[in-house]
Amino acid sequence: MSIETMKPRHGAVERSRDRSQPLSNLGPDETLKAESNHLRGGIADGLLDEISGGVAFRDQKLLKFHGIYQQDDRDLRDERRRQKLEPAHCFMVRVRLPGGVCTPAQWVKLDKLARAHGGETLRLTTRQTFQFHWILKRDLKATIQGLREALLDTVAACGDDTRGVMCAVNPALSSLHAEVYDAARDASNHATWKSGAYHEIWYGERKVASSETEEPFYGNTYLPRKFKIGFVIPPSNDIDVYAQDLGFIAIAKGRTLEGYNVAIGGSMGRTDGKPETYPRLASVIGFIPADKVIETIDAVMSVQRDYGDRKDRSHARFKYTIDDKGLDWIKAEIETRLGFSLAPQRTFTFTSNGDVLGWSESEDGRSQYTLFIENGRIANHPGMALMDAILTIAKIHDGTFRLTPNQNLAIADVSRERRPVIQSLLEEFGLDGQAGASALRRNSMACVALPTCGLAMAESERYLPGLISRIETILARYDLMEEPITLRMTGCPNGCARPYIAEIGLTGRAPGKYNLYIGGGFHGERLNRLHRENIGETAILNELDTLFAQFAAGRQPGEHFGDYVMRAGIVA
Repeated sequence: MSIETMKPRHGAVERSRDRSQPLSNLGPDETLKAESNHLRGGIADGLLDEISGGVAFRDQKLLKFHGIYQQDDRDLRDERRRQKLEPAHCFMVRVRLPGGVCTPAQWVKLDKLARAHGGETLRLTTRQTFQFHWILKRDLKATIQGLREALLDTVAACGDDTRGVMCAVNPALSSLHAEVYDAARDASNHATWKSGAYHEIWYGERKVASSETEEPFYGNTYLPRKFKIGFVIPPSNDIDVYAQDLGFIAIAKGRTLEGYNVAIGGSMGRTDGKPETYPRLASVIGFIPADKVIETIDAVMSVQRDYGDRKDRSHARFKYTIDDKGLDWIKAEIETRLGFSLAPQRTFTFTSNGDVLGWSESEDGRSQYTLFIENGRIANHPGMALMDAILTIAKIHDGTFRLTPNQNLAIADVSRERRPVIQSLLEEFGLDGQAGASALRRNSMACVALPTCGLAMAESERYLPGLISRIETILARYDLMEEPITLRMTGCPNGCARPYIAEIGLTGRAPGKYNLYIGGGFHGERLNRLHRENIGETAILNELDTLFAQFAAGRQPGEHFGDYVMRAGIVA
């Protein structure tokens, strides 16, 4: 690929330059982007087509840049095929929500949209945002225009661009956290694509920008693949910073932010049967002052933009660019584009990647209640009107909500006066305490998988709660119910719930069959290892029974399960 060396301007990457390439040098998805008129394609016309519940294949790919995935109800797929009907199309709509911060007024609006168009459910994701499911094509515009009324959008929530930017959820709600959150919000606003396509298609605005200038950074082909950014505050690694393409690790002296260690190249995705694909932990390459975040984002993203693989999408993530070119080469290229050298990384320590549940206090006397939401699903369940409960709280809450990277919900910035009222509502709806849930359940996550995800090979969200109940019987046998063990499940190998850094990871291979991984680091610092391949529930439970028996008998004081199976040589 022919690359023009980018010359720094005031320490920042030039965002406007010609990077056009002959279409013959591009893979099919790259050609599609190049010919899409900056993500417009035929989306507007497809939305008007009342014959089909879906849109054309090319526009399905472009819709991802708008935060929308076309899906279908896979529980009905075979029957509809037998009846020679098209799939029961519906759409997933993902909100752009930097750092997972949401106002009570926004929650009320999201709740209203979910009840009207989204199957009366909201999903909290592993990247701190909301997903609507079951949206019909005819309701897409109403949903997105409703989000606009709440000052929210879905720009770049999916697609080959910078996805939602994550930020640590600090239980102390300190001034340090506020400063880092501001950086995450600014990063999200800066790094999203700039085409007028979104406003034209969804808000009905007229086109005003010329095609030559409306994407000064991304150009005609955007990024080779998705790109994930996150900000974390030690000692909690709640965002799993090593799973990010670009991670900023806050380095503070007391409550004063001095800057960030920069980590690059994390990614969880892999493909079964393709050993050339693999999960990778991010590498820390140095330290930057706190005021150099935007320049660093431009420099790092531009390296991936210019050198990432644009022919083979399975080889197009930033981790492969780094491993192909070499970490030292990539770091030198980033420094060239920055116009300065990164300082040596500063010392930091992580101790966990989970959430502190229940009440905690902030510096200024306000409070936060972190509520366990199993697999992030907000709905009115039998015996637990969770959706109604949170809506009731939102209507009287005077602070914010914060979605955690572990699919939980923090009712944050609660004033002294309002805390007793919220506590009373938590008790009224049965949300105070964790109802006897094991530490394993509280440290578990699952992707959506079936019936809506088109990539799922096996169940995940619908299956994991019952599986954990059966695992809890084993935990109780060995007095491990309160032992914090991270467990992540996905319905395919793509890693949306970050299974490859869990102490126990399960990834779907086929209906009822999973790969079992063990040995990940408790705070996300080590990949796990494949332990058993393509096994069903009985084999999973038998393996865990054996492992938990060994762990209970042989662990050292304070030793985590993942560390034990490594030390004991159960996995390499």
